[in-house]
Amino acid sequence: MSENSPDLEDDTGTFESGLPGFLGTIDVFISKVEAVMLAMGVILMATNTCANVIARFVFGEGMFWSGEVNRILIILVTFAGIGYAARHGRHIRMSAIYDAIPPKGRKVLMIFIALLTSVIMFFLCYHSVGYIETLYSRGRILPALGIEIWWIYIWAPVGFAITGIQYFLTAIKNITSKDVYLSTGVVDGYTDTESEV
Repeated sequence: MSENSPDLEDDTGTFESGLPGFLGTIDVFISKVEAVMLAMGVILMATNTCANVIARFVFGEGMFWSGEVNRILIILVTFAGIGYAARHGRHIRMSAIYDAIPPKGRKVLMIFIALLTSVIMFFLCYHSVGYIETLYSRGRILPALGIEIWWIYIWAPVGFAITGIQYFLTAIKNITSKDVYLSTGVVDGYTDTESEV
């Protein structure tokens, strides 16, 4: 960066929870576990895909289990990622109406959005458990790896539950704080600079 460019906030550092005491410690722990799961999932997917391509070109035949491993990793990254995105206030927002209302209205709307999203996440968690029970009862297995297929979907209810908890805690944070929060540790606002516009 040049001397004249504005300092941009570094959001790649460690996560600091906005929750007090033991809840904050649990929040930080879950955040670290999610970050490791996401990083390892993406690295393993890339390694697996590259190794499969190399095997196909060098040996004329790919690794027969590669597609199933990537399927498992995509499911893991997707459902670990929704909680991570909620914790860091990174979900897509449609904010035209939200931005047009005054701060007190924004706070009320954010509490409503966080609570509604939390309820929806718990609803999806409940139904994903039912889906896993259905898969379990059918006894299907992955052909190449030979493991029961319901195991790979365990991350769906876990991800929905963690996201639901995160949005519920965001609603609590907004009820108990003066500012408007997108998550327990992210204050609402924009950091656009002239160079980004």
